[in-house]
Amino acid sequence: MKLGFGKKLASLFNKSLQYDDFFEDLEDLLIEGDLGASIAMEVSDDLKQFCRTHRVSSERDLLLEMKRMLSPWVLAREITIDNPPVVCLVLGVNGVGKTTSIAKIAVRYKEQGYQVVLGAADTFRAAAIDQLDLHAQRTGCRIVKQKPGSDPGAVVYDTVESAISRKDDLILVDTAGRMHTKANLVKELQKIHKIIEGRLPGAHCLNLLVIDATTGQNGFQQAEMFHEAIGIDGLILTKYDSASKGGTVVQIGKRLGIPVTFVGVGESYGDIRVFNPDEFLDTLLGLS
Repeated sequence: MKLGFGKKLASLFNKSLQYDDFFEDLEDLLIEGDLGASIAMEVSDDLKQFCRTHRVSSERDLLLEMKRMLSPWVLAREITIDNPPVVCLVLGVNGVGKTTSIAKIAVRYKEQGYQVVLGAADTFRAAAIDQLDLHAQRTGCRIVKQKPGSDPGAVVYDTVESAISRKDDLILVDTAGRMHTKANLVKELQKIHKIIEGRLPGAHCLNLLVIDATTGQNGFQQAEMFHEAIGIDGLILTKYDSASKGGTVVQIGKRLGIPVTFVGVGESYGDIRVFNPDEFLDTLLGLS
């Protein structure tokens, strides 16, 4: 079984914290864990100074100091239904679990008593519409859809109109997983935002990006691309467990300032959790 980051970190403590070899190995491990080279160097150097200044020799004391250092970079955002309807545009490349994540979020809010509608605006792939339709049937959610190849903006318009007429609380819109160019992505999403603003002036509209928590540096690159293109308000992490390369969350938080909203922890509709930074760091560092 592949060791998670926390277990790999624990394996370093057969070396004295006063030796440079320990901190060189720590820096390598942080890079391997996808914190990025600059962050890994910063953390390693600061921890070395901390250990020597405070004469730290305890594994737990070092881990607690590392947690304190990383905490400002691990960001969370809760999605609340304060002024309905709240609109969430769910983005992400194909294959990361975008449509399944939409279904899980829908079930979570339905169980809290909110009315949820799904918009099938990923019209470039017939399979995406069919998949969202199947989730809608299984979860008892309404869905607004059109034929494959339809204008995504028209689907969003119809979804918003439907939500207004039925007084829905949450609108979850599935968007295309891939565009031919970044310019096309920007143009399409700007059009969708304009449609939403036109029908719901001042609406709470969030861009949520789904990334696979196990993809490491590739996940950061996806977040960077989407954030530069249209601005990301929150992340949804799929395939999230204690062995995942959690350093990506730290890097995205520090370098891009994007918080995490939800984490998918399994296959069933109930397997989604609100992101908890404290629990995340405890798990990542092996403190829990």
